[in-house]
Amino acid sequence: MVAVFFGFQAPPTNSISPKLRNGLTSHGSAVGWKPSAAHVPICGKIDEGKKLAVGRRNLTALILSGVILSQTNVGNTAVSGFREYIDSFDGYSLKYPQNWIQVRGAGADIFFRDPYVLDENILVDISSPSSSRFKSVEDLGTPEQAGQMILREYLTEFMSTRLGVRRESRILSTSSKQTDDGSLYYEVEVNIKSYANNNQMAVMPQDRVSSLEWDRRYLAVLGVGNNRLYKLRLQAPEKSFSGEETTLREVMNSFRIQDLAA
Repeated sequence: MVAVFFGFQAPPTNSISPKLRNGLTSHGSAVGWKPSAAHVPICGKIDEGKKLAVGRRNLTALILSGVILSQTNVGNTAVSGFREYIDSFDGYSLKYPQNWIQVRGAGADIFFRDPYVLDENILVDISSPSSSRFKSVEDLGTPEQAGQMILREYLTEFMSTRLGVRRESRILSTSSKQTDDGSLYYEVEVNIKSYANNNQMAVMPQDRVSSLEWDRRYLAVLGVGNNRLYKLRLQAPEKSFSGEETTLREVMNSFRIQDLAA
């Protein structure tokens, strides 16, 4: 089927306003000009079948190029085993395992976790710019003092009103490091165990048997930038930590704080 299409003849130059005349292209057509009813169309014929075929070819090429690009991106990610998360609004970046998923509404700035081992996760927490004016991570004191602060925060978060629950905790290590961009960070590593009685309402102590609920390794990277304290926190069950340690430390080493434009 042959369809009749119409092209429009540009109006004479002397009928165009000076502002529009300045927008003429090198071919003499007006930029942004729209035909009015006063301008008579010039008839021309275009084979609709050919036009449709061209459209389909362009669409096919677009889809194929998208597939190729998609496969290329996935390949690059698979080689590294990580995805990169960049928060240009809050000013930080990190890598996380490519098979982990983001959980929204977790109360952190960003939260990722293993979809199968729920106790394995990472999050970023940032202090409010209105309530703190940090200049350096050294404002927290020494790495050991920062470690005590982090441990207190964990124990406060895990505080329970259940009877017969107790927590055992210890700081495994604290250290400082300077990254390639000259920034100073603190690293803290702690272990926390939670115990609970199987019969907390029992009258006799011998009837209240305490058993281990969970045993976890917690790691944190602390840094300061943009007058705010940034905390990258990671956790994993102690029993699986040795198998995940390399991955978690790669995440820790990737954490960077970027200066935001004033």
